[in-house]
Amino acid sequence: MNVILTYRKRVITQDVLCFIRKVIDDFHSEGRSAISRRLCEAWDWRQVNGYLKDGVCRGLLLQLERNQLVILPPRIIDNNNNAQRGRKTQATFDYCPTPLNAALADLAPIELRQVRRTPEEKLFNALVQQYHYLGYTRLVGEHLKYLVYAGDRLLACFAFSSAPYAIDCRDNFFGWSQEARERNRHLLAYNSRFLILPWIRVPHLASHLLGRIAKTISQDWQSLYHHPILWLETFVDTEKFAGTCYRAANWTLLGLTTGRGTKNKSQKRVTSIKAMYGYPLVRDYKKRLCHG
Repeated sequence: MNVILTYRKRVITQDVLCFIRKVIDDFHSEGRSAISRRLCEAWDWRQVNGYLKDGVCRGLLLQLERNQLVILPPRIIDNNNNAQRGRKTQATFDYCPTPLNAALADLAPIELRQVRRTPEEKLFNALVQQYHYLGYTRLVGEHLKYLVYAGDRLLACFAFSSAPYAIDCRDNFFGWSQEARERNRHLLAYNSRFLILPWIRVPHLASHLLGRIAKTISQDWQSLYHHPILWLETFVDTEKFAGTCYRAANWTLLGLTTGRGTKNKSQKRVTSIKAMYGYPLVRDYKKRLCHG
């Protein structure tokens, strides 16, 4: 088998490349999106929720074009790329922060509002960009975004996304085989952003919100992506934070990263050490993640 390249575990041989070129020729006038959809349908290349892996397939086509193996049609709309538009257009919002010092009991009721694919998503993006120390990065894959309100008072922002692929301390904690990880990683969600707005001073609010989100996120994920979530996880930068709210919410410390990063091939530390925490959403999570 003459393997030309492997992209997201899809092996491209000479025969497969000939098929891709034929699809490009047949649907050249309909554009790149039509080509990627036709390929996904032909390969039955789908996400866990049944949707076509259209975005992944377009990435494969771009990789083939960069390697001068195919010639794609010109884009129908210049820069028709959400990530590029997001980088070029800074989110703006009309929001006037009001300092709040209060006890947690005085804020009831607190609402966690899922804003992914709603008009409020732009507000979420802008708040995280302006007030989170990491800024806003466009999430890829499955993800949810939350704004937290007490009445009409905005308190916090949450984001959860697809979990990182291979993390030694987590995989060892589960007792995961490579096959089990491949099959069940979509049942994990990664807390990629957590922001208590800087003018909010409410003791124990962060751990309370972590407890609240654990009760609702699986149902929210099911509604949007048609499968549940069994486990939550996050990284905490040990040079900036102690992870107090996660420990107070009964998240488990799984271990520390080496600080080498994901793309660094040397043994030298290039990033800060991160502590990884995890939280199960069901009692039999290990059984279901390893054998379910």
